[in-house]
Amino acid sequence: MSNSPRKKLNKFAKYFLEPANATHRQYEALRAVYVDGVAPAEAAERFGYTTGSFHVLSHQYRENPDREFFLPTTRGPQAAPKRDSVKESVIELRKQNMSIYDISKALNESGTPISPAHVANVLKEEGFARLPRRADEERVKPPGPEGAGPADCRKLNLDPRKVHTSVGGLFLFLPMLAKLNLEQILADCKFPGTEAVPAAHAMRSLLALKLFGSARHGHVMSRVFDDGLAIFAGLNVVPKRSFLTQYSCRITPATYPQFMRRWFDALANIGGSSGNSFDLDFHSIPFHGEDALMEKHYISKRSRSQKGVLSFLALDGEKHKFCYANSQIRKEDQDDEILRFIEFWKEKSGKNPEELIFDSKLTTHANLNELNQQDIKFITLRRRNQKLLEAIEDVPISAWRKIELDGVGRIYRTPKILDQKIQLKGYEGEIRQIVIKDLGHEEPTLLLTNQLKRSPAKLVGRYAHRMLIENGIADGIDFFHMDALSSAVPMKVNCDLQLTLMASNLYRLFGEQIGNGYATAKSRHIFQDFIEASADIIITDTDEIIVKFQKRAHNPLLLAAGFGELDLQIPWLGNRRLRFDFGHLPKPIESDG
Repeated sequence: MSNSPRKKLNKFAKYFLEPANATHRQYEALRAVYVDGVAPAEAAERFGYTTGSFHVLSHQYRENPDREFFLPTTRGPQAAPKRDSVKESVIELRKQNMSIYDISKALNESGTPISPAHVANVLKEEGFARLPRRADEERVKPPGPEGAGPADCRKLNLDPRKVHTSVGGLFLFLPMLAKLNLEQILADCKFPGTEAVPAAHAMRSLLALKLFGSARHGHVMSRVFDDGLAIFAGLNVVPKRSFLTQYSCRITPATYPQFMRRWFDALANIGGSSGNSFDLDFHSIPFHGEDALMEKHYISKRSRSQKGVLSFLALDGEKHKFCYANSQIRKEDQDDEILRFIEFWKEKSGKNPEELIFDSKLTTHANLNELNQQDIKFITLRRRNQKLLEAIEDVPISAWRKIELDGVGRIYRTPKILDQKIQLKGYEGEIRQIVIKDLGHEEPTLLLTNQLKRSPAKLVGRYAHRMLIENGIADGIDFFHMDALSSAVPMKVNCDLQLTLMASNLYRLFGEQIGNGYATAKSRHIFQDFIEASADIIITDTDEIIVKFQKRAHNPLLLAAGFGELDLQIPWLGNRRLRFDFGHLPKPIESDG
């Protein structure tokens, strides 16, 4: 064949001789072999195949000679009947003057999910103009959470009915609160309140959230429809977050010390006795705002100094309950806070505390002298320095003696001690120093006390029990959420601290009622065994409120403590008589009147 025709056709033959896509190339290569009689090796070289791959191509063609080469290469369906039907529905609904949100809602309800944005795009493509803006009352109300009405004690529903509550265990605290006469205490201390939400109802709402420690105040909105929480406080619904925050800000700080004294007096009247030995400590509550007046304090949980609120706490060493709290402390006043506690306790009980236990950073040597002058026993630590440690190392081994600690559950029960009487700057007279080794620390522990005749084993053992205050503070932080400044309910620290103190006292008093080791159990343990319980609240037509619990393993302990026989009027619940049903409801107690 001459090349002249091919040159004339080169412009048009390029399409056939130089295919642009894989399918066309396969077609021309196979046609060259089976139509033009070109050898397979030559065809493979002409169209860019290896000999082996071309043999595979030929084999596939012989297996399927009806293969169609010339098909559209675009991916996906060219028609969208579902989309077209949706478009028709959108247009039809728009002709009814419906907005994009109304159209989206109507199609979603009919089983054709489509977003408002998609509806807007369809209408724009079809040339529809936007509807004129409608007034708020003309708009369709979008779906959202159902709102609860405002809290109002005058709307409390005590008609005969039965409701289920997830916080049934809270009602176990009602007998104590009824005996404490919280209304009168708050009125005397001039706590703020309104006709809709009096002071006692507001404090009971906050206290209920503090007592039910499984959720912080930020979770209150999830419980607005729990009738049990509202009935506990004496309201129709529990107050919302905004009210709880505003209420804590309305309380005058000066009222808290007065309220604390009245609270402890009321506890004493219903059996809340106090011990004579107290553990004292500071606790720094982190502050997350930008207040320039806030001081920096060491936050042990974060091992750093940051802005925070310094609070002082006193824990009854015998009853293991908080008996004093103050969160209005500045750095320049913190050394003298121990003297303010003594003044508070003397005013409350008529006498000084018998013994105080605290660490070396709580106060000064001059204040230790003041405690000694007031005949108040104390045990504290002495700060170590290199010179003091070198002097201790120079003491001969013969001067040390071994003691055995009783009632202390620890590995190191037989430490060595060096019992001395020393002089301290700012302290008049001699003070006793006990140097302790083999307590599990690399360096010796230095104990200071004005108890000159008490046995070293009892002094060291008593200070070892001081760990209880650290455990008690941890209990308040972890369970009662003392560090609540970052909560969704930003409460004032002094209010939150006061509620923590109240809740801790109620848990301790409840534990004493139960007995069987619960008097010293952690609040979380008591909560899990008794308080974390759902119940049915039955309001009868005979002026009774019956709290019916499910069968639980610890119900026999409640029955043994007398809760099954209780029949007590609750003033803020229309003087209805509160009774508990643990599966066996006692017979009604006949009144004399």
